[in-house]
Amino acid sequence: MGLKSWLNQKFTAWLVHEHDRPEMPLCDFKHLSLEIRPCDVLLIEGRSRVSDIIKNITQTIWTHSALYIGRLQDIDDPALSALIQKFYRGDTGEQLIIEALLGEGTLVNPLSKYSGEHMRICRPRNLSRQDAQHIVGFAAHHLGNDYDFRQLVDLARFMFPYSIVPRRWRSTLFEYHAGIPTRTVCSSMIAAAFANVNYPVMPLVHRGSDGKLQLYKRNPRLYTPRDFDSSPYFDIIKY
Repeated sequence: MGLKSWLNQKFTAWLVHEHDRPEMPLCDFKHLSLEIRPCDVLLIEGRSRVSDIIKNITQTIWTHSALYIGRLQDIDDPALSALIQKFYRGDTGEQLIIEALLGEGTLVNPLSKYSGEHMRICRPRNLSRQDAQHIVGFAAHHLGNDYDFRQLVDLARFMFPYSIVPRRWRSTLFEYHAGIPTRTVCSSMIAAAFANVNYPVMPLVHRGSDGKLQLYKRNPRLYTPRDFDSSPYFDIIKY
């Protein structure tokens, strides 16, 4: 292993190290697991150092998002089910999510992984079953994708006061809607999945010279978990 890879692993491990869970869970996981539906977006309040950075940058408690895909038997396409099983060797009756994690990439995990965490559901309103299956398929075809190393460099910059960072190193990543690590892998992947079936999350709105409003697709890389919480096209469900 080269020095660069070793440093990457050590820095990643430091970033993803989690604080202890609260003694009193803020979410009724049993109720949530009974009510959650395929293509619901699950928002999670993380407990790691990178989560603390994301909270400071985005001014919200939601630091991670995952796409709930249901159980394997909920998937209509046998080929898609087989694809997911290549990345998940557990119980076929388990409730599953697709998520992207720093240091791990895009993978399938059981919903029960987040039992005891603070979560909420963002449910796309009036989403058809056909579109839901396409969204699951889009996310599944990203399984195995690696995490973008550039995001680690950007996170390292956040450790230093903005005023002492050389001007040539500065970028829009330090602005309010900063380019945090979830943008290129986590929230961006989910936003791109919805955009693939033309389902809006937070589109750009432009008023033309004739006074008419027109919606434009937003770059999926610019999404953070809080955008699903703020979207007028998603219902918020709390347990």
